[in-house]
Amino acid sequence: MCKNIAIIPARGGSKRIPKKNIKAFCGKPIISYSIQAAINSNIFDEVMVSTDSEEIANIAMTYGARVPFYRSEETSDDFATTSDVLLEVLNGYERMGKTYKYAFCIYPTAPFLTTDLILEAEALMKAKQPDEVVTVVEFSYPPQRSYIITEEGTLKYKYTEYINSRSQDLEKWYHDVGQLYVYNVENFRKNKGSIKGKVMPIIVSPLVAQDIDTENDWILAEEKYKLMNKIGGGVS
Repeated sequence: MCKNIAIIPARGGSKRIPKKNIKAFCGKPIISYSIQAAINSNIFDEVMVSTDSEEIANIAMTYGARVPFYRSEETSDDFATTSDVLLEVLNGYERMGKTYKYAFCIYPTAPFLTTDLILEAEALMKAKQPDEVVTVVEFSYPPQRSYIITEEGTLKYKYTEYINSRSQDLEKWYHDVGQLYVYNVENFRKNKGSIKGKVMPIIVSPLVAQDIDTENDWILAEEKYKLMNKIGGGVS
């Protein structure tokens, strides 16, 4: 059994940002940051990109990733889940005679992901033996104090029991960052991609948590990345 595989899922049919996974981000295809962070960590037996696009595959291989097979039609449409893609990849490697202990799913639009974070995730998997490790960030404002809009167009509190609560007294809530997920492969495959056991968090700074789903998100992420490199020596 091999130790670690990094799987970077990069479908070619992005809708909101055309060619999102290979669009230039601060001068390089955005997928290259994920590939290089994985390679530079020196913990992977394989760094691969799962794609249905020859263009993405060629760029991925230019930056050092492998593309030993293309994604199937079933995992290339709008309804396929990330778990579907990971299971297909793991099954494909098994047919090649390779199995892995840990699978690291690294998103292709994660330029703020660092090698240190990858190493921290591996160390946590080894130390605590969870089913999954996931990067999360604290909500910037307590979601318990959130509003909803009624059918009449008025605002009302979603959770009325917290109307008079002080923000600092409320429980901290977290959300997924969309960067890195690490799975115990044996359990992941046994449960058909459903995580039913222990999940451990790695809490990251809001400075390195950035959704990139729209053109405005992209502009903000680039400016943030440039600023962090200017004042802090980079995020790699």
